[in-house]
Amino acid sequence: MARWKLAYHANCWGPLGGDAVGVTSITRLAYRTFGDMEKAAREIAEAGYEGIEFFDGNVVDGEGDGYAAMRRVLDRSGLRLVALYSGCNFIFADILPEELARVTRAAAAAEALGAEHLVVGGGARRFDGTRPGDYDALAAGLDEVMAIAQAHGLAAHYHPHLSTIVETPDEVRTIFAKTGIGFCPDTAHLAAAGGDVAAMVREHAARISYVHLKGWQREPFAFTPVGLGDCDNGAVIRALRDVGYEGWICNELDSWPDPAGAARQSRAFVEVEAMKTDP
Repeated sequence: MARWKLAYHANCWGPLGGDAVGVTSITRLAYRTFGDMEKAAREIAEAGYEGIEFFDGNVVDGEGDGYAAMRRVLDRSGLRLVALYSGCNFIFADILPEELARVTRAAAAAEALGAEHLVVGGGARRFDGTRPGDYDALAAGLDEVMAIAQAHGLAAHYHPHLSTIVETPDEVRTIFAKTGIGFCPDTAHLAAAGGDVAAMVREHAARISYVHLKGWQREPFAFTPVGLGDCDNGAVIRALRDVGYEGWICNELDSWPDPAGAARQSRAFVEVEAMKTDP
């Protein structure tokens, strides 16, 4: 474990959603967890993690007072803010400046709070199917995210996600051939889309500098703690070790009846699997 540091995403401590005002003002359409983020941070720290990731909407509102509330959350828990997560449609030229303005707010917040990473998902899937040029538009948008992140001292990552135009291994291959942004594999999303995630880690190793580990259950569909379900996260951990990955691993779970228990369970699984790979 010496080369890896473990973080946990706060998104399990309440219903996931966005800001309804974004329906009419796209600049304000951020992700948000509707829950107690101080409780989330305290329980993540008690579960033994060093770092935490938040959705952009749970952080950017504090820009008026220098993110004082979030600074208190981090100070009291002793956790480091590792990353903020945001997202955009990316393929609609008219709204892209509005979306990137929102990403810029997230990057500024991440920088102010000492984070290392900025993660984005997206690439809208149209009602009538993906059109020629959508991947080029997405790639151009991701290149702009890279520039925003770099200006704020952050590493930028693209997170393939179910319901976007980048789900399958071929779609992942397509987009990373068109942009230089880093790859944040989310093991559950990639497995649910039919990917051999360990093989994808090996194929894209040079692009990976941040990782989301999450479990996934095929029937009935559900996200699970890292060690449960049909996604072979043990194989992913072995692949990360084989390719010499160093840095943060963020365990994640979108919804679970006992988020603190799931955090402890996921951490224990990663530690045991990592120990198996030690020489």
